[in-house]
Amino acid sequence: MSDSITSETVTVRRGLPSGSEERAARLYWEAFGRKLAPALGPPEKAVPFIAVHLQHDRAICALRGGRLIGVAGYQLAGRTLVGGTAGDVLRAYGKIAGLWRLALLALFTRTPAPGQLVMDGLAVSAEARGKGVGSLLLKEVVVLAAEHGCREIRLDVIDVNPRARALYERHGYRPVRTEHTPYLRDLLGFGSVTTMRRALAASERAATS
Repeated sequence: MSDSITSETVTVRRGLPSGSEERAARLYWEAFGRKLAPALGPPEKAVPFIAVHLQHDRAICALRGGRLIGVAGYQLAGRTLVGGTAGDVLRAYGKIAGLWRLALLALFTRTPAPGQLVMDGLAVSAEARGKGVGSLLLKEVVVLAAEHGCREIRLDVIDVNPRARALYERHGYRPVRTEHTPYLRDLLGFGSVTTMRRALAASERAATS
């Protein structure tokens, strides 16, 4: 696989370019701030925290004219796009506030099953949405998963993000389980999380062997 693929004016590459950490963190917060605000907010604190703890080699990025316009994170070998330890959270938010923030973050933790690649979020800038950027990123996620010997990709989507779910469905992801959490709606802004999976076809796995 080459380091990057190009479609029209958009380049998709693996790895987060140096110097784009704050931009990536802002895109991530724009996409998931509603979900993460109780645990990492306010944004003026959350964005710098995310930027510092991004793991560059767990990102697939879309760039136009050198500017980051989309990022897909993934979890593999125990590492995710947004890192940071419990100690990092406590240092950034304080011991008392940090403890309950850690409890909230634990609700979002997902552990891959053998042979799975778990996506750690897909974020596209507002001006680039609806132009195929998300599709380019998802296609590269499939290639990467196949190269690592994965047979399946898994992700979670919340009930207040139907646009993202529709995109995933167009790319072959199917819902397998929905966890209803109405007691968290007032706190987190959503009342259910749906797990979706996409099996890699034999031809997709063979293409990278």
